[in-house]
This record gives sequence, C-alpha cells and structure tokens, in this order.
Amino acid sequence: MPAEFNRAQFVFSIDGTALDVSAIHREGDKASILFLHGFGSTKEDYADIVRYPEFAGHPFVAYDAPGCGETHCADLSKISIPFLMETALAVLDRVGFERFHLVGHSMGGLTALMLAHRYPERVISFVDIEGNIAPEDCFLSRQIVEHPRDGVQQFFRDFIERARLAPAYASALYSASLWHKVRAEAVGGIFRSMVDLSDNGDLMTKFLGLPFPRMFMYGNQNASLSYLNHIREQGVDLVEIPDCGHFPMYSNPALMWRAIAGFHRRAG
Repeated sequence: MPAEFNRAQFVFSIDGTALDVSAIHREGDKASILFLHGFGSTKEDYADIVRYPEFAGHPFVAYDAPGCGETHCADLSKISIPFLMETALAVLDRVGFERFHLVGHSMGGLTALMLAHRYPERVISFVDIEGNIAPEDCFLSRQIVEHPRDGVQQFFRDFIERARLAPAYASALYSASLWHKVRAEAVGGIFRSMVDLSDNGDLMTKFLGLPFPRMFMYGNQNASLSYLNHIREQGVDLVEIPDCGHFPMYSNPALMWRAIAGFHRRAG
C-alpha cells in the first residue's frame, strides 16, 4: 500500500539523556503542523490527519513522547514537562519546521504552552485540547498526590483501574492500552511536573499572553471548567465537542478535525 505519511526515528540527547524518538511525518508546501499527544496516548492519535482533505498539502509531525509508545528514553526518571518541551524543539529541528501551527492535547497541551511561551515568534496558532492552564486541570496528574503508593508499578495499576471505571466518554477505552503505551517509571516525574506547573507556573497568564490565535477545545462533560468564560472574553476561541469527555480524538474525532481545520483557515 502507498504510504500517506512517513515513519522516522530521531536520535539525539536531552540534558545528557539519550533518546530514540519514533515519529510520523509528511512533507508539503503549506503551513507546517506540530502535534503533541497527551499522557497515555501516542503519535497515532493524529495519524488520521491524512483522512481529511482540509489538511492536504500541510506538512506535519507527530511523535511518541519520551516514556510513551515506541520512543526509547535512556533515563525515564529525567522526564518532565521541561524535558518534553526540549524534546519537541529537537524534533522540530530534525524536520526543519521554522514556523508551525501547534496542536497539543492534555500533557501535550501543557508542553505546547511552555514551548509557545518560550518561542512565540515560531508559532502561527495554538489549538489547546484540554491542556493544563489552571490547577483544576490536574484531575489525572494530581492522582500522584491524592493516591500515593509505595511503588511505581502499583500506582500505575491503580491509576489504570480508576480510569477504567471513570464515568466519562472513552475513559475505559483509554485505560485499556495505558499499560502498553506508557512506561510506569516515567509516570511519577511527568505527573509531579504537571501538578507543579499547574499550581505554581502562572499558566493562565502565559496562555492569555500568547500573541497569536488560540483555540481551547474541551468535551461537553468538562463544560463546568471555571475559566471558560474568562478565556473567551480574552479572545480565545472555544470549541465544545459534544458526546465527549477528555478525549475528542477517541469520542468525536471527525468534529475535532473539522474544528482544527476551520481554526487553521481563520488563523492563516
């Protein structure tokens, strides 16, 4: 079968830690797109971009974050949101994207926010799919504090079981592959970093201060987020995805992709 995107392995080091990053990408002559997946997901969350003609001609890259999917990280204890941001910069360097649309979900949304805040001149637009911008967004990552366990393996098993039983769209589906997609030894560092930044990183100020078009996408099950009206008043596009919780790419992907495409058209 003809390949609609390419697979690649990018080998480099971040802070002395060797990485072998598994990615999918394609070339094109329109604006580039960088996709960052959430905790417990992989690059394949975004592979269906090739199914939507609205994105024809747009080069893109998506990759498995360190600790996830097919990416190998030599020291899982080093992984944090700043580490993931540096990984994103290295991948951008490998594919040669100078300016790009930025799309991040959950953990990837927080990573994207830190990247956009540091290098705003490189970002055309930012689609934040329930990425952390306030302390209340830590409903997954704060479990590292609220449900401590003596060992990383036991914590992750318990986390997976809570996800399986959660009364939210696609949560059981999400839980089914967690053990295969994430190394348990990476979980603590990622979660503690997410909680620390959400509580102490002034994320809302960073998000609202970005000087380019921003969209915040959320599932209708999370329409009670306290800051939605506030960020709308500050010029952020809001998109509520029906029949959806935290995972629009699993619950309502067609609407997610069309919303992103429409936003990119408006953002130029």
